[in-house]
This record gives sequence, C-alpha cells and structure tokens, in this order.
Amino acid sequence: MAITLTNVDRPSLERFMSEGFEALGLTSGDARIFADALIFSELRFHPGHGQGVRRLRRYQERIAQKLVDPRAPFEVVKESPALALVDAHNGIGTVAAAKAMKLAVEKSKVCGIGQVIVRNSTHYGSSAVHACQAMEAGCIGIAYTNAGPEMAPWGGREGAVGTNPWGIAAPTSLGFPVVMDFALTTAGKGMMLWHAREGKKMPTDWALTPAGEVTDDPNAAMQGALLAIGEYKGYGLAFMTDVLTGVISGGGFGLTPYADQARLDVSHSLTAIDIEWFMPLETFKARMGEFSEMVKSRATRPGFSEILIPGEQEARRVAKKSAAGVPLDDDVLKDLVTLGTELGLSARIEALGPYREDRL
Repeated sequence: MAITLTNVDRPSLERFMSEGFEALGLTSGDARIFADALIFSELRFHPGHGQGVRRLRRYQERIAQKLVDPRAPFEVVKESPALALVDAHNGIGTVAAAKAMKLAVEKSKVCGIGQVIVRNSTHYGSSAVHACQAMEAGCIGIAYTNAGPEMAPWGGREGAVGTNPWGIAAPTSLGFPVVMDFALTTAGKGMMLWHAREGKKMPTDWALTPAGEVTDDPNAAMQGALLAIGEYKGYGLAFMTDVLTGVISGGGFGLTPYADQARLDVSHSLTAIDIEWFMPLETFKARMGEFSEMVKSRATRPGFSEILIPGEQEARRVAKKSAAGVPLDDDVLKDLVTLGTELGLSARIEALGPYREDRL
C-alpha cells in the first residue's frame, strides 16, 4: 500500500515541536535544542529512518511513564583541558549530546581538540546533528553512540551490539558541508517497517529471521537480528564503538543498553577538532573543495550519471524540502495534530498540500 505524505510549513512545525517539548516538561532552551535536532533529521533523511518529528509522541509516552527525566542534570563528573566525562542522569539523550558537543568545542578552542564522553544517557537521535554542531563552530565534528543490541555479531544470529551510528562533518567551499552519517547495520528496523507498510520486499543483507536465516520479508526481519555493513568489518566497528563509549565511560555496553526501559544506559562520544589549530579555516575549506572536485571528476561506472561526496545527496534533499515544505507521513501528521490537542498546544502545524516528489 502506498504511503502518502503532506508538505507542512517549516516555521509552524518548529513552533509546534518546541511548544510540545516544553509542555512535556523540558526547559525552553532544551525544548528548542530537541525540536531543532528533530527538524534537522526530518529534512535530511528518509522518513522511514524514524529520526524526525514522530519522536514527540514517543517522548510524551516515556516522560508520562517516568522512563526518562526531562529535567535531568548535566553533570560533569571529571574533566581536563581537553577531556570530560559527563553523567546524563537518564535525561534526554539528544539534549545531553548537544551540551556535550558544545563543551567539546569549547575545549577544542583551547587545546586544538576536545572530547566529551557521556554515560547514563538515552537515545541521542541522528549523529549528523551533533557532528554538524561542531562543524558550524569551525571544527571537524565526530559523534558516535552505542545502542540496544540489535546487531548480530559475525557468525551469530542473536543481537549482541547496537547499530552504533557514527557522524563526521567538516566544512567545505562547496556551499554545503561533507557529512558522513550512518549506522553500522545495513539498515534499521524503521526502514523495514516502511517496506512492510508498502508491501514490498527488502534486500536480503538487512537482517536475519530469529532462526538465523537471511530473508527478504520485512515482517520476519523485524523479529530477528540486524546485519552489519561490510559483514565482519561492520561488526568489528560496532564492537569497538561500545569500547569507545560504554566500556571506557563506566556506562552500559553490549547487552546492557535498553535492557531496562527505565534506564537505557546509553553512552555517547562527542569530539571537536579545531581546524584553526592546523590552518586558517578558509584554507581548509578551499582544500576540501579541491579534494571533493578530485573525487567528483573521476569516470563513472555504467548506470551512474555522477559521483557524489558524503552529505551531497542530503544537502539536495534539505534544499528541496525547505523550498516546498517539510513532507510528513500522513499517519505521523495526524498523530501530531492529535497530540497537540492532548497537550493543549496553541501552535498549529500548517499543511501546504500533498507531497508530490518521486524521491525522498
């Protein structure tokens, strides 16, 4: 069955999300951080990834059940000029990560590099959000996190490590930054659910059935473990991401994250590298433009019309969505409107018309 979408006015969506998070108990500043992050993801990614505004409902449920603290303290447990260890106290992971990256940037301006590791946190959203935060401050941003054990280790059929996504962002002279952002699984369960809703089969390298067999049935895959990118290489990266986050921070790792819904025990790492420590920012941007053109100038394979650099496709997607409105899954839009009534919000999401683009 085809999934329908509606374009909505971006400023009205931003106001709605900010007011919504304030109604859930976040401070106005934290509500804006969270709303901006979800809008960023909604613009940048396919809606099937599930990292966008639909999460307002999820957090309304978790906060109502007291599974996450909307006003949790951001505690710096230990720090040096370049490093810090933070306890998020089971607060909003996206907000904790944003504050941690802000601290990492501040440290990078003193030491050339700043790294902040966060423990006792929750889901932090898209890694690109946090990597781009550092990029906008004239740094190379690196953000990664562990997650619930959805990925099967190489040779196994049960989940042992998380999707453990990474994001790396750097400024360029091209009018958009280069941004690498991906989970270490071939796909997530959000995209499997999207395929199931459309009645479509999925690629056989996405996930296993509970019995450990490869499958193209997204409904069967939803019950099994996810597969790593690059087979054993992706699994190795996911394993080491747990080492660099949960193990070293004293937080959760492996089977621990998400085992207790009242304490997700997720850990993140946020790093900022100050470009000016190495060279003038404009020189770096020019060199990035030169490097990008080198790559894009190479001959294409049959079936390809151009070579893209990391983040280029997403930049085009953001431009299209910004011009025509933010396309929302109609089921998500309907639920947000209902939630706005439940929360007594004054802000309203302004619909602009049906989404007509062929490609998301």
